[in-house]
Amino acid sequence: MTPHPSDQRYFERQIVYARLIIIVLAILALFELAPSRAVQRSVSFLLAYLLLSVLVLRLQSALRNRGWHLPLACDILALGCLLYLSPSSVPLWFPYLFICYAAGIRWGLGGALPLAGLLSLGLVLSTVTIGDVHFMRVLAWLAVTGGTFAGGAGLAFLGDLSRRYATENAFFSRISSTMNVEQGLAESLRLLLEELAMAFSVEEAMLLYRDVDLERIFLWRLRAGESERLVPDTLPLSRTDGFLLDDLEATLCWNSLIGAGSGFGWDRRDGRPLKNLPRIPGPTQTEMKIRSLMTVAFDQAGAPVGRFFLLNGRNGHKPFQKADLAWLERIALHISPSLENIFLLRHLRARAIESERSRISRDLHDGILQTLLSVEIQLDVLRRRVPTTPDQAVSGLANLQQTVRNEGAELRHMVTDLRPLRVQSADLVDLMRGFAERFRNESSLALDLLIDSAELQSPDRICREIFQIYREALNNIKKHAKASHVVVKLTQDESRLTLVVDDNGEGFSFAGKFTGDELDRLRLGPISIKERTRTVGGVLTIESNPGHGARLTIEIPLA
Repeated sequence: MTPHPSDQRYFERQIVYARLIIIVLAILALFELAPSRAVQRSVSFLLAYLLLSVLVLRLQSALRNRGWHLPLACDILALGCLLYLSPSSVPLWFPYLFICYAAGIRWGLGGALPLAGLLSLGLVLSTVTIGDVHFMRVLAWLAVTGGTFAGGAGLAFLGDLSRRYATENAFFSRISSTMNVEQGLAESLRLLLEELAMAFSVEEAMLLYRDVDLERIFLWRLRAGESERLVPDTLPLSRTDGFLLDDLEATLCWNSLIGAGSGFGWDRRDGRPLKNLPRIPGPTQTEMKIRSLMTVAFDQAGAPVGRFFLLNGRNGHKPFQKADLAWLERIALHISPSLENIFLLRHLRARAIESERSRISRDLHDGILQTLLSVEIQLDVLRRRVPTTPDQAVSGLANLQQTVRNEGAELRHMVTDLRPLRVQSADLVDLMRGFAERFRNESSLALDLLIDSAELQSPDRICREIFQIYREALNNIKKHAKASHVVVKLTQDESRLTLVVDDNGEGFSFAGKFTGDELDRLRLGPISIKERTRTVGGVLTIESNPGHGARLTIEIPLA
């Protein structure tokens, strides 16, 4: 992994400014020496290099979109020249430490440490040649060499730390962007698993989620290089020990599963090493073709609910290290809140779909299916009457024809109501008034629609949900409340939009005033209306007085 281009440009600017400061410090160190030809040559060289560095700064500003920078080889060459020209080792320390720091940023600690060792040895040899070390003892050599190397290694470590921090932030930003509710659960998980498979160079990445409500395990699998839409496998909870290892607190790695195998792991709660490492059962190993694996748990509501699995390092990939497992654990910790939101949205959508299907099923059962049953019975009666009383049969058929016509109109209205609406704030009032007029014509209920403004200024998505809630509330009252009068009020001020639906029917099965959350805990109230209210951040309150009606109030903040 590499840092984000913007972070890389930031580090390059750091190097450019640090180079200028280091050259100035080296020049000041030379001014502390007694004047000589060697000092003059060294100062002249450093001034020329300072001028070049300023030019590099200007070029970087002009070519910032191309990422141009002075190669580190030029700084090493400049140190070599100064090593030859300088009459003292003191000015050499500044460019040496700068090179170690820049190498740590550009190459990482693995590339910077050998360079620091070679340069420190060169500096010590130069110091001995110049004569700054007067005691040619082994201990002095070791102390000077070790101290020089330690200084360079420390600066290289700081540079590498900055580089790794930026790299991790860039990766976190990428995987967070994969958790997009608009693209859905399947695509979000595919992109997430794809990032993990690439980052750790594995053949396959998996995510397992234990759904307690459905009593199932969902398994998403992505093989490296695949781009098809992910469809989860569903497994019974009895396979928990096979895939969730019977211990969701274990952070685990197996580099080999043959025989006794080789692996390591720890308890994610306190970091203590696991004495007995959980194992994937043999049949599961064979089924999934597992040779090596890393796995960590992820949380929802503060408790572990699933696992990430990374399987089988690609050809030539070195065995997984503890640092790899710790990095995967940090990724899981970072992504858990986003995953929780995605799964919660999936759960809410599933409940909304289930509620809508139940409502449609109930409407069909209570409406057209009952009518069809009645029509069938009446047709049988008329069939028997045709030979004896044809006039009564003709009259009965006319009545049946009107019944079928009325049910057809009702069915058309139902189909129309199921179509998605494109409601805008400018259309909301007209749509509500139009539906109210139709509602009065099709039922015996008296409906008063009170709107405090002809023009409502609210986001379109809020207007769409408000209209759906309004329509569903009135249909529920018509079918179930046995009311004679309904009053609907829609008001808006600077901070909120309020919808109130008040009827004089039988009310709900409960008495009192409850919020949507309280109704959820009691498993009461209209599910679809509760979910629609939540999607726009609103607050639902229902006040019910059995036998005397109910009042439904929805308040949606606009800020």
